[in-house]
Amino acid sequence: METPFRIAALGLLLLAPVAASAAQADDYPNKPVRIISDSAPGSAVDVTFRIVMDRLGTVLGQQIVPVDEPGASGAVAAHAASEAIPDGYTLFAPAISLFIALPGKADNLPLMLPRDFLPVASLIGQPMFICASAASGIKTLPDLIARAKQKPNQISFAATGIGRITHLTGLLLQSRADIKLQVVPYTGGPAAALTDVVGGRVPLIIEGYSGLAGAIQAHSLTVLAVASAHRLSDFPNVPTVAETLPGFTAGGWQGVVAPLGTPAAAIQKVNAGLQKVLSEPDIAKPLALRGAYVDPMSPSEVSTFINAQQAQWRPVLQAFVASIK
Repeated sequence: METPFRIAALGLLLLAPVAASAAQADDYPNKPVRIISDSAPGSAVDVTFRIVMDRLGTVLGQQIVPVDEPGASGAVAAHAASEAIPDGYTLFAPAISLFIALPGKADNLPLMLPRDFLPVASLIGQPMFICASAASGIKTLPDLIARAKQKPNQISFAATGIGRITHLTGLLLQSRADIKLQVVPYTGGPAAALTDVVGGRVPLIIEGYSGLAGAIQAHSLTVLAVASAHRLSDFPNVPTVAETLPGFTAGGWQGVVAPLGTPAAAIQKVNAGLQKVLSEPDIAKPLALRGAYVDPMSPSEVSTFINAQQAQWRPVLQAFVASIK
């Protein structure tokens, strides 16, 4: 027969892990938190990322340490994050391209939620801008479509990487507008692509605003349209692609996910901290001027968003893969 003392002791032993977990949740974070990114140091994405993370550190009361792990189209960063101890002190900030990567591009891509990581939060959305070189004479998106129909496969566009969102936006544009363009892929960001576009060697470029800002402000590029759902308040005179091709949206995205097994309390604390950071005007406004729009979401909303993005881009990817076989 179990004595009352032994029963009480067993009860305390069973409750100990729960109490320890609660104590850890109350204490989290009690040391610096590493957040891995696949962006290159000093890149536009990296700068935006660090602006948000610096403020998150202030909100959470601990240093947030951004860790750049570029390489292999994000596969290097994804692997490093997935192998981390799931204690909430190592997180991962992937771009949307890691969830809609070309099949076979890397062994661990495309990522899936919650198969590979747990959703934590959303950071920013970055709608794609479709621009033409001043030398091309193309002034509007309908003008581009009309010319492309007259000259199939004779008008080219610069994209920073095959299979990345800039390239996929061009593929979606061709599908929806029933036109044929030639893609000219570049690596290392938009700098090299801009040299050729501004120089008139390539007539079009598709990219986020931060990579095009200087050329747009210098009037070296003509902005044809932005692939946001609605006109942007910072660019009220720029039409959306959807005004010509209803329902058309395309953009970059960056969020935060956690290794499998990360405590829910840590995830909720980081999410709450980022919700606060992204609601602050002195963070949101400077980011918007860079073409990066804060996009706070709950963990479940992140999963819903990723699933919707994968559904949107899957037929585009499948068509592209079939075209190169």
